[in-house]
Amino acid sequence: MSSPLALAAVTAVLKDLLDNGLIDQSLAGAVGPVKVSALPPDHIVSNAVETESQVNLYLYAVTPNAGWRNAALPARNADGARVSGDPLALDLHYLLTAYGAHDFHTDILLGYAMQLFHETPFLARDAIRRSLTPPSAVNVGASGLPPALAALSTSELADQVEGIKITPEALGTEEMARLWSAFGARYRPTAAYRASVVLIESRRSVRTALPVRTRKLYVLPFAQPVIDRILSQANAAAPVLEGAKILAGHRLVVEGQRLRGEVTRVLVGDVEIAPADVADTRVTVVLPATVRAGVQPLQVIHRLMLGEPANEHRGVESNVAAFVLSPSVAVALSSVASSVVSGTTVFAGNADATFTPPVGRAQRVTLLLNEVNAPTTRAARAYSFRAPPRDPATAAPEAAALAIPFRGVEAGTYLVRAQVDGAESALVADLAEPPGATFGQYVSPTVTLP
Repeated sequence: MSSPLALAAVTAVLKDLLDNGLIDQSLAGAVGPVKVSALPPDHIVSNAVETESQVNLYLYAVTPNAGWRNAALPARNADGARVSGDPLALDLHYLLTAYGAHDFHTDILLGYAMQLFHETPFLARDAIRRSLTPPSAVNVGASGLPPALAALSTSELADQVEGIKITPEALGTEEMARLWSAFGARYRPTAAYRASVVLIESRRSVRTALPVRTRKLYVLPFAQPVIDRILSQANAAAPVLEGAKILAGHRLVVEGQRLRGEVTRVLVGDVEIAPADVADTRVTVVLPATVRAGVQPLQVIHRLMLGEPANEHRGVESNVAAFVLSPSVAVALSSVASSVVSGTTVFAGNADATFTPPVGRAQRVTLLLNEVNAPTTRAARAYSFRAPPRDPATAAPEAAALAIPFRGVEAGTYLVRAQVDGAESALVADLAEPPGATFGQYVSPTVTLP
């Protein structure tokens, strides 16, 4: 790859090519002395070209090379660190202009110069080295060789992976007129050329990965698992039910298609669980105590065993299904006190609730009370009380017991439920045989005031 001096090096090589080519053609006898320059057109002195003919090569534009620009992967990773030293690939655009001191000199010079570029469409590496390397007998400091020219020998242009090609470009009269107007110079016969491609290497450090020592391919048919529904089972001997409340310690029975993988896992919330039983259409998993009450997402995940020794790697995942994990709650009343409000005795105190699974610090908890055995002359009483918020700075991440204050509750027996993030605890119904007076009704858990 080349250094940033490559742009000047290409111009110097082309200028040297014109110098040597015009000498080889013996033009001095036809047009007199010829000067070859690489100056902006507005720097060409008009009175100088009246006595000495001149050929000028001017780099007027530099554009990115489309082929090399899209050849490599991104040069930076997600953190912004450089991972490859992709070169800066550029095309150089030149204007070749002839200035004649007498009649026909301009045409003669331009014709010979264009023929020279036509017959030299590629800059050979040896020619580049000869043009950029000062003669060994020359002492640069003593001879006054321009320092900029001496520095071009370090451009490494001859060593870049792709050579420099010279191709003519067709510029219309309108575009040519705009260029010369921008130069602020009087128009002279001009031909346009492109030198492609210059590859400037980055000198900054990159983070390169180690080479791949061995390559291994793991081929398998794509079989994404699909969850159709989630059932529940109280224990291994209990029936599998649909629509029943799911409690901590229950077994989830996931039904679907292509559920068995090389290594099958079930992701519940953010907890990954190894299933107790795996089949292609059914996976059974026991809920751990770390899963909290509320709506929980569930996915079946297939891991791949890759490498030597084999380790689990990410594979495919199923669609996301959801279920509601209901809390179990036991409530005892404490600090109960009575008062009379508008002639009615009401009670206040704390409902000391114990939850399974424990309640997270940010979860919303509501206590629900529904009167049982209310007289037929009035509607049954019902109350709801929110648990006070817990301080994130001091409260534990989760708590198995909470004190929920209540007030304004009239005397009576009440069914007790708790909601945790909208998931309600279960009530027990009287289904005993033979049927009694409360058959089919909810009978527990209850609390009684006073």
